[in-house]
Amino acid sequence: MDSQHDEDVTSPSGAENRPAPPSSLDLHGTHPQRKKLAAPEINLSLDQSEGSILSDDALDTPDDLDINVDDMDTPDEADSLDYAGHGNEQEWQESQQDTLGEPTEAIPEYTTEEERQDAKLWRSVIIGEQEHRIDMKCIGPYQRVISHGGYYGDLNAIIVFAACFLPDSNRDNYHYIMENLFLYVISTLELMVAEDYMIVYLNGATPRRRMPGLGWLKKCYHMIDRRLRKNLKSFIIVHPSWFIRTILAVTRPFISSKFSSKIKYVNSLAELSELIPMEYVHIPESIVKLDEKLKEAAEMDKLNSFLNGPEPASGQLDTDKSLNPSVS
Repeated sequence: MDSQHDEDVTSPSGAENRPAPPSSLDLHGTHPQRKKLAAPEINLSLDQSEGSILSDDALDTPDDLDINVDDMDTPDEADSLDYAGHGNEQEWQESQQDTLGEPTEAIPEYTTEEERQDAKLWRSVIIGEQEHRIDMKCIGPYQRVISHGGYYGDLNAIIVFAACFLPDSNRDNYHYIMENLFLYVISTLELMVAEDYMIVYLNGATPRRRMPGLGWLKKCYHMIDRRLRKNLKSFIIVHPSWFIRTILAVTRPFISSKFSSKIKYVNSLAELSELIPMEYVHIPESIVKLDEKLKEAAEMDKLNSFLNGPEPASGQLDTDKSLNPSVS
């Protein structure tokens, strides 16, 4: 087999029948058919004997692969192909250099004061052995609804609830505000009260749209701790309206008879001052003006009754007619 391979390589007839090497490179995708060459037997030994990979015959280049590179045509600049994305990569590198050169805006640090302010926006409270979170920001304008009015008797607390500071029911987030305000009132009440106490409910100067609903009042009553319900000695309602009277009448089946007996109605601030010391009780200006108007109206009614005299009863009028026919 080796002798046959040598004859094909060295014989002149074999060289004449060999195809001419190509003179140009085909760049249009056509590929000439490749010539298959029979591989010689290779001896894997490391000596330079015949047939070894280190022999001179194995290191020589076959004549069939002899290509003159100088005779080949190479594509000029017009035929060169630009690969996609080369220009975009260069522009990206330039933009990166420009960005690195510009000063970047530093991220502001979270100061201790800001952290303290954020902590004030939420308050965690324990009501009925359950933890709740209060959104203090949403109830900020309505925190005046409950205040401490001092003490009466043997250091018994006076808790003032001003309904005029409640939110309007036409607000979009009304239920969310009332939910957080409810938690705020209950938790504040537990902090203010140590022993016996009374609640002064200022109902005057409160429009219908700000009156708390029946469900909210019922929820407040049931959420109040048993100790607070037991230590409540009096629930005074100042300037009661027909609406609040109706609400209390409807809720009477849901509350105990002991709580109902603690409810008292007061028609003026003067009557309230006869029951409790008013030195530390904060009365809103709107309620003070309402009380003055009601007082003036009551005095006018008394004056009209005095000038017109008491109206005679119907039975007395019939008797007078029978005794004196001239009485019409």
